[in-house]
Amino acid sequence: MKIAIIGQQDFGKAVLDAFLARGDEVAGVFCAPEKPGAKADPVRAAAEEKKLKVFQFKSLRDQEAHDALKSLNVDLGIMAYVLQFAPDTFVHLPRLGTIQYHPSLLPKYRGPSSINWPIMRGDTKTGLTIFRPNEGLDEGPVVLQKECAIGPDDTLGDVYFNHLFPLGVKAMLEAADLVFAGKHTETVQDESQASYEGWCRTGESRIHWANHVDSVYNMIRGCNPAPGAWTMLNGKKVQIFDAKKHLFRRFADVAGKMGEVSAVNDKSFRITAQGGTIEVLRARGEDGKKISGGDFAKANGIANGMVFDA
Repeated sequence: MKIAIIGQQDFGKAVLDAFLARGDEVAGVFCAPEKPGAKADPVRAAAEEKKLKVFQFKSLRDQEAHDALKSLNVDLGIMAYVLQFAPDTFVHLPRLGTIQYHPSLLPKYRGPSSINWPIMRGDTKTGLTIFRPNEGLDEGPVVLQKECAIGPDDTLGDVYFNHLFPLGVKAMLEAADLVFAGKHTETVQDESQASYEGWCRTGESRIHWANHVDSVYNMIRGCNPAPGAWTMLNGKKVQIFDAKKHLFRRFADVAGKMGEVSAVNDKSFRITAQGGTIEVLRARGEDGKKISGGDFAKANGIANGMVFDA
């Protein structure tokens, strides 16, 4: 099979490596240009090491990008973690078109932060989709899907690196084989089941301690390691990463008001939310270093009765 890889970052590199490892011909690799001063994208670095043709265009809408892909005369385009918009005129250039990876069970969770949101909403299942890209965002016909569970304590890092990343690489190979053999199906997405969510960034990841402890815990999990759920203490930003949830079972268990520190020890500290407490096991202050909850409490003088902004 003769293919073109369009991708970025570690996932794009892993997909490139997987196709090369089994003997497919990679005629060219497309990846977005790096920002000034940034190190080479892993896809670009791997492609250059293997002496493959590398193309970097500011936009895949450019005629130069179209001409480059057309000149390769490939069977199939493989889009593996692509943040650039690829128009129909580009994705239809390969003989058998293009397939794309998306880390959710489309049509749910279309958009760029599709791993964060299911965890933040408390879903117990997610997955990945290999689909035909079109002019919409994650709206094309579905070729293949794989499901995976979201455990009650799984973080974004757990779900992605343990499940969606390795499953996604295998799924891209499987889908490519189905398309090449003419044995694939293309299922139109059910718009009545569709949802679109935008980026999960700083504005979406602030903790509100008056919310139920379940919601707070899900936010922390869904933002770990990025973008990092955060709160404020004495006017300074504090990001919370590893944590545990402890529910109040009786009225007598309630300790402190919303956002109040209710316990501190050598390994962690606890903050009260509605219905329970969050035990902070790893945090980061404005100095940018992730440290244990106990060390963070000691370094910042955290004591019972101090209050994080709600």
